[in-house]
Amino acid sequence: MHCPVVWPRAIILMDMDAYFASIEQRDFPQLRGKPVGVTNGLTGTTVITCSYEARAHGVKTGMRVQEARQRCPGFIQRPARPEVYAAVSTLIMESLEAICPDIEIYSVDEAFIDVTRCQSLHGTPVRMAKMIMQRVRAASGLNCSVGVGGDKTTAKFAAKFNKPNGLGVIPPWEARERLRDVPVTKLSGIAKGVGRFLYEHGVEVCGQVPQLPISVLAQRFGNIGRRIWLMCQGLDPEKIHLHVAAPKSVGHGKVMPPNTIHPEVVQTYLLHMSEKVGARLRRHNLEASHFLIGLRSRYGWLGEKPRLAIPTDDSRTIFHLGQEVLARCWRGQPVGQIQITALNPQTRGGQLEMFSQVDERREQTKEAIDQVNQRYGELTVAPARLINRSDMPNVIAPSWKPKGHRQTI
Repeated sequence: MHCPVVWPRAIILMDMDAYFASIEQRDFPQLRGKPVGVTNGLTGTTVITCSYEARAHGVKTGMRVQEARQRCPGFIQRPARPEVYAAVSTLIMESLEAICPDIEIYSVDEAFIDVTRCQSLHGTPVRMAKMIMQRVRAASGLNCSVGVGGDKTTAKFAAKFNKPNGLGVIPPWEARERLRDVPVTKLSGIAKGVGRFLYEHGVEVCGQVPQLPISVLAQRFGNIGRRIWLMCQGLDPEKIHLHVAAPKSVGHGKVMPPNTIHPEVVQTYLLHMSEKVGARLRRHNLEASHFLIGLRSRYGWLGEKPRLAIPTDDSRTIFHLGQEVLARCWRGQPVGQIQITALNPQTRGGQLEMFSQVDERREQTKEAIDQVNQRYGELTVAPARLINRSDMPNVIAPSWKPKGHRQTI
């Protein structure tokens, strides 16, 4: 088949190789070539990610540390350093902008780049993919794998071909044939539930999808179903998202000691999460009146979605609201996790403020505390009770972005 010099559409996925573990090996030479697993602090029990040396022994993300040690006797546990990972990610993403401005930062270690418009400047998509690998290496000292395709799904699939430090290419005119025998669940975005639905309709591999009318998927899954039908044929219509969308929620949660029953421990965690949510709302000039507040027990979540008459960004108000919820919903059952989420936050300064009494002194106090904490570190100034807060470090949220409201850990 004739291969056009210029691709009608060209998408590149940059995917860092074992990102957290690779940074640990970069910064601590004694770890290079060793099986390393990163956990949430030294007391973390679950592997967040691991080096390729550990993966060779069967260790994988989500595995318990105890099992990892059994599979890999030389397994080295390292505490996560989310601030470092976020800082390095920012350098990496900035380095990509020198090649092409059309970037969607997908996560802390992945980015989609639409290089369609840059072909006249830099040459072929494959050449630009190699440039990206070089730029990432120069900016971070780390390797990445890159996938090149005519759409986002195909590019992400191609990036898996030659990991680590690999380059996979699926031109758009070859995509349908290259995906023909690929199980549908191997494509990003097709979870087990969708895979089960397709299997029940006689579809196991991508090449069988065109036999199923698009209306069947659309009726069951809506626009997502229509997209899946096209994805399996190398025709994913999803565009690059250049801007960080307004938040649908701002929340923080934390794992507590297993089977916690002591009210003072739960209250400390409640206060800690209230402080984090309030500070984040204020940092981005947001406020909310609708919250989700809950504790997780072995039988599910205990909590409510209370509403306030007037939106707030005040940690103290959020904490008092949480106390009311727990008084109604928690009867001392063993719990192991807490969550506070501000739902549908809005830009501060709505019409309700004209009917509310503004406590100027309280506002000045919050502003002063935020300035100190932003300069010297989270909770440098905080309620005394938080001296006894969890020693588990923060983690990077899955939706982390280097700019805007998602730049949080």
